[in-house]
Amino acid sequence: MVSPVKSTSSPITTGIPNLAMLIPMLAAIVAITPLAIDMYLPAMSVLALGFDTSITTVQQSLSIYLAGYALGMLTFGPLADKIGRRPLVIFGLSGFTVISLLISFSTSIEQFLILRFAQAFIGAAATVVVPGYIKEVYGDNTAKGMSYVSLIMMLAPLLAPTLGSLIMELGDWHLIFLSQSCYAFTLLALVLFKLKMPSDKDADSRSQKSFFRAYYTVFARDGVKLNITSGVLTAFAFFCYLTASPFIYMEVFNLDKSLFAILFGTNVGALMLANIVNSRIVGRYGSKRMLHVSTFFGVIAACGLLMVNLLDFSYHFTVLMLIPLMGSLGVMSVNADAIVLLKFKQETGTATAVIGTLRFGFGATAGPLLAYFYDGSAVPFSALMLCAILLVGVCQLIQSRLPKSQI
Repeated sequence: MVSPVKSTSSPITTGIPNLAMLIPMLAAIVAITPLAIDMYLPAMSVLALGFDTSITTVQQSLSIYLAGYALGMLTFGPLADKIGRRPLVIFGLSGFTVISLLISFSTSIEQFLILRFAQAFIGAAATVVVPGYIKEVYGDNTAKGMSYVSLIMMLAPLLAPTLGSLIMELGDWHLIFLSQSCYAFTLLALVLFKLKMPSDKDADSRSQKSFFRAYYTVFARDGVKLNITSGVLTAFAFFCYLTASPFIYMEVFNLDKSLFAILFGTNVGALMLANIVNSRIVGRYGSKRMLHVSTFFGVIAACGLLMVNLLDFSYHFTVLMLIPLMGSLGVMSVNADAIVLLKFKQETGTATAVIGTLRFGFGATAGPLLAYFYDGSAVPFSALMLCAILLVGVCQLIQSRLPKSQI
């Protein structure tokens, strides 16, 4: 199904495991994050009741998890470049396994919140190395590999709330975190026996830079800043959708929960289809062209989304505009990341940490901004998404006019 691409940008082209197993395994590792975030959402009210606290206190565990994950990426990204990726994957999955088990035995909200932070922080050690492995396999076609991984892992946030609800039918909230522990333990066993990449034995491929020097190298590299900014703005637009879509569909357009679930799934389907298309053609056209073309179509779709809401059209038109818009965001995201990763040979972990932390950080501002511009309609949500994608276009326009030595 998937074939590695030999490339001058990827010095290691032999000894790579079967990709039919490797790519789903890497996607499954990344998926621990959306599973940990979304799987317990149906149990929030039960958690509040069990810990004798308010639902808002339990909801804070989401922000705490994101903060722990961002700090974990910042910590483990440079370490992965220095000591290798495999030790970090093993450490991350082992820690996630143990802490998820401990969460299932929490007896107070304070314990729960502290352990959620630790779960995110240590789990980041496993996920931060995945883009580096993908770059090792696919070389110049890193965007192709990232599309495959994104395609598989998108199922996690789509299925996680449903899985959480099913587990709640069988028992209580403790089983949700126990199942996360079992999931991570299964992955750990698979990694120990099957994840053996050439770079894991190649000490020469590791960075000798200090923690802060590694970050300086990433930010100082030519052709990186504008593409990182493009990826961050793309993530901001996506977080705007995630934050606003329940309100837009169920409050503004008065749709019921079942129809909202269908429409939300349709937009996830658009993201998945876009990643399939990208994986098939990015090798022919390259990540830069795919980023430019997807940004162009993203601007058109976002303009359409704003227009139909300014004119107060029915929800059908919003859905029709969101489908190509979400597809464009999917292609923009993987290609912006791939362009950045290809700039580095020894600092892919640090670059991934920068990308991930900035994305989560700026994505977290979507909620407050949407609340600030709230007017009871879908116009602020549409306008913020359009502004973000227009700024991506500006970044790419500036990038294209830089001297070749700085691209």
